[in-house]
Parts: sequence; C-alpha cells; structure tokens
Amino acid sequence: MSLTGTPFLLTAIALVAVALVLPLVLWSRIPGPAFLRSTARMLMLLFAQGTAITLVFVLVNNANSLYDNWSDLLGTGNHVQAAADLGVDGTGGVSVRELPRVHQTFMAADGPAMRQAGGVRVTQLHGQVSGVNAEVYVWLPPQYNEPAYRNRKFPVVELLPGYPGSAKAWFGSLEVHEQLLPLMRDGQVAPFILVAPRTTLLAKVDTGCANVPGKVNADTWLSIDVPKMVTDNFRAKAAPDGWGVAGYSAGAHCATKLAVAHPDRYRAAVSMSGYNDPIGERDSLPARNIELRRRNNPLLLLRADRVPPRVALYYSGEVHDGYEAGAALQQIAKPPTTVQVVLLPRSAGGHNMALWRPQVTEVFRWLTLQIGPGARAKESPPRSPSNAGSRRAALASGSASREAAARRP
Repeated sequence: MSLTGTPFLLTAIALVAVALVLPLVLWSRIPGPAFLRSTARMLMLLFAQGTAITLVFVLVNNANSLYDNWSDLLGTGNHVQAAADLGVDGTGGVSVRELPRVHQTFMAADGPAMRQAGGVRVTQLHGQVSGVNAEVYVWLPPQYNEPAYRNRKFPVVELLPGYPGSAKAWFGSLEVHEQLLPLMRDGQVAPFILVAPRTTLLAKVDTGCANVPGKVNADTWLSIDVPKMVTDNFRAKAAPDGWGVAGYSAGAHCATKLAVAHPDRYRAAVSMSGYNDPIGERDSLPARNIELRRRNNPLLLLRADRVPPRVALYYSGEVHDGYEAGAALQQIAKPPTTVQVVLLPRSAGGHNMALWRPQVTEVFRWLTLQIGPGARAKESPPRSPSNAGSRRAALASGSASREAAARRP
C-alpha cells in the first residue's frame, strides 16, 4: 500500500474510528480477572493513541510531501550505485558532450495533483556520470505541443525540495504547475519546462547536493546527469542561459550553491527560506567535515571567485529564516552577479508550504526576466535593482531593509 495513496489514508481513518468505538463497546464487558481486564483496556488505549498519531502523520506528510514512499520513511532507500572521485568540476574528466545520448521512457506520475494541468511525467534515470539511479519528474508547458512552437526550445527550471522531502512536493504541495498554467497561457510567465529530480539519495542523511567521494555525487546528478537527460529528450534550451534552479529550505541551499558553483550550467537560482552554511541542516552530509562545509557554502564560494559569476540570485525569507543568508550574499556580490532579497513578514507563515506556496507566481515572474525569452544580455531589467537593498513581498506592508530587520525582535 502506497504511503501517500488514498487507500492508506482511508485505512488510517478507519482504524481511528475502530479505536474510538472499541473502548465504548468493550470497556465494561471484558471478562476475566482484574489483571487481564486492565491489560486489555491498556491495549485499547495504546491502539487509540497509535492510530491517532498515524492519521496525523499521514495528513502532515501528504500536505508537506515529506516522505514519498516507505523506504524513505524507514531509511532503507539508497539510490547511489557508485560514488567515484569526480574532481572539482564533478565530471571526472569526462566530456559531457561526448557521452552517448540518453533515451528515456516516461510514464504518467501517480500521486496528489500529479495528473492536473496536463499531467506530470516520471522516468527512472541511471546517471552516466554520477552513479545515481533515481526518479525524475517532468512537466511540459502548454505551448510545448502546439504547432506554432514545434521548432521552439524552452527554458528549464529544476525544482528541489527540502529535507526530508519528496521530488513530487513542488507539484503536489506547492501546486506549481497548476499555479503557472494560466500565467503561461496569458504570457505573464515564460513557458518553462519544470524538472523535479530526487534529492534524497542516501538513507537518513541530507546530501546537501554535494559530491562526497565514496558516498554520493549529488552535485553531478543534479547539474550534469539530469540536465543532459532533459536536453536529450525534450526541446530544452542549452545551459546556462536557458537554465535556472529553485528550492525551498534545504533545496534552497542546494539551488544557490549549484548556481554559484556552476555558472556554466545555471543562469539563475531561487532560494526560499534557505541558508548558506550546510550546517543549517543538522542531517547534512557536507556539514560533517569543515572542508566540505566550505566547498558547499555559496557565500564562501562567491567571496573566493576572482571573477564574479554571471548568475542572478533570488532570496526570500523571514528574519532568522532565510533573509540573513540572502542579505549576506547581497553585501559581497559584484557585477555581473546580482542578488535580490525579499523580506517576508512573520505573519506570512512559518517554515512550511503555507509560506512557500504563495511565492510561486512571483518567483517565476522573476525567473522569466532572467532566463525567459529576451532575458539574454538582460534585455528586460528586474523590477528592482538587484543590489540596492531588499524589498518586502507583495503580501507585506511597508518597506524593508537590513537595518529594519535587525531591529525586529
């Protein structure tokens, strides 16, 4: 039975109902000595508590897409076949252009909202370079199959969840495809190909989207294997001008780290409630080693670059939850690197889907300016200067600044 399927939810509801009825019917009718009656009553109470906890877990998991399947929940899944030392650039000296073409078979994806807005497809990808074997979800914009666009290549955005988190979360909990479909049809948002690869590759640990020899090559999986698969199977724009990456929480850290580390692969990155230092996630694999922490911290990477990379970064977050990370990069960024920071009010919500879901449309309007049609050479300037201070999100009132944020309790 699927962890996120309707049958499991209905089963949990039925068990809760049974657990409530049992004590009402049997409490005073249990035969036998006092010890046995007490034991039976205790078991009924434990059963009621267990079923209630299970139902709450199922509802929370379905709402936030934390665990996609039983192996993720139980910590038995491992999607790494090999983790060779691939060097600084993550290629292992292999010319990606010379690798054989990847031909993938796609199926309709199952799960909440996965069949909405034209439907999401899924494939099992064996990474040629990374040694990762995992699923990748793809959604095509409404224009993709229209005759007028048959010779058009489309920009791509990789979507990364938090940890724990499912690759389906952007489509299920955040409803990204349902929110963007009407905006793409109206021309308010560019027709992006949306790609959501699995990021939980090892059991009970956050890979931090890092390459760790002998453990995992998550960076290479996301920045080389997945993009190659997409360009080999769909009419996708070439990197870096047509590629962006977006994430929330741990996925936000990954998004900015990938863009800053690989400006030859991504032109833009979005961080919603993210952090710079990998230690921001207590289960982060890179956080266990000081050198890995440094190599996977976008702030330190940007500071160490002799030539500032041509990447555009978008940070949004509340005070003490993503805002400071963006402000720190904004302070050191030099052209052509641009950093836009959005301060969210505490009333907007906590570190959850309720905070991130309303940001989807604004985020993709910004991405349209960076990697959409006409974005090359910055033909369309951003709505506000990228390094001229922060601004509040549309849902907030008043103005925002680093100084004002520092005065907030």
